Amino acid sequence: MGGYKNEGFVEVLAAQQSPENPNWFQGTADAVRQYLWLFEEHNVLEFLVLAGDHLYRMDYEKFIQAHRETDADITVAALPMDEKRATAFGLMKIDEEGRIIEFAEKPKGEALKAMKVDTTILGLDDVRAKEMPYIASMGIYVVSKNVMLDLLREKFPGANDFGSEVIPGATSIGMRVQAYLYDGYWEDIGTIEAFYNANLGITKKPVPDFSFYDHSVIGEGCVIKNCKIHHSVIGLRSCISEGAIIEDTLLMGADYYETDADRRFLAAKGSVPIGIGKNSHIKRAIIDKNARIGENVKIINGDNVQEAAREPDGYFIKSGIVTVIKDALIPSGTVI
Repeated sequence: MGGYKNEGFVEVLAAQQSPENPNWFQGTADAVRQYLWLFEEHNVLEFLVLAGDHLYRMDYEKFIQAHRETDADITVAALPMDEKRATAFGLMKIDEEGRIIEFAEKPKGEALKAMKVDTTILGLDDVRAKEMPYIASMGIYVVSKNVMLDLLREKFPGANDFGSEVIPGATSIGMRVQAYLYDGYWEDIGTIEAFYNANLGITKKPVPDFSFYDHSVIGEGCVIKNCKIHHSVIGLRSCISEGAIIEDTLLMGADYYETDADRRFLAAKGSVPIGIGKNSHIKRAIIDKNARIGENVKIINGDNVQEAAREPDGYFIKSGIVTVIKDALIPSGTVI
């Protein structure tokens, strides 16, 4: 990765099928394995393996430096956990040098107690260490190049997943697998509910003495007309008409604007322009890009439906959150 000094590049590698391997990616480790032929061409010492559905801010330079200083084969980023949250994660146990010696997937009861560790070893102070006596894997790794090639090609050629197969396997054959403590904000946003909560979470900040919008974040280029917006994130180029109410909602915005002439033309045809129509009420929802919400629409999930697959109608519901899909059209007067 380069950054501002143009010291590197980013190349997007898509999942693929080939005569040698007719299968799509079967997991995180398999995705890396299928492109090892490309990765090994680069003169690098380590590979940094990251997930695409996590929200956090980490200094990777310090992460890699810790890997080198401990002479590790693999270093796993770890989050400190209290007992309440620990049962939802894959936990790790370490020795007095921070070396990982045991794994447990979402343990409970006595199995959970057995995974307690002294987190002062990884840098927590005594008070925080008592509050957070567990460490969970973040699914982020530094792997030495020769180790990666050996593990995926020789030691575990059939393993598909790093977290459940490759990393525990490396520990079992005596490789040095170290934990690296990350004690900042981190959230897995791989589900609709987590994605929604993480986005709405950025609105929880002190409100200025004078503000048009209550606990909301408004993107650039929005067209907002005499409406109410509360605890919502409004994306780039969003259009919200008069009388609309937006609450607890993530509005993804639009890829382009429609001119006033376009909007009048659509209205004359009985169609719906991009954005939120007049007097519509949107609550606890995700509205994807370029969606067309008509006038007097209510997307409020008044019946508290938790799961519904209504993609032909332009939306679905997961964990009680209504998601209007990209480019969908919700006709005027619709109640969801």
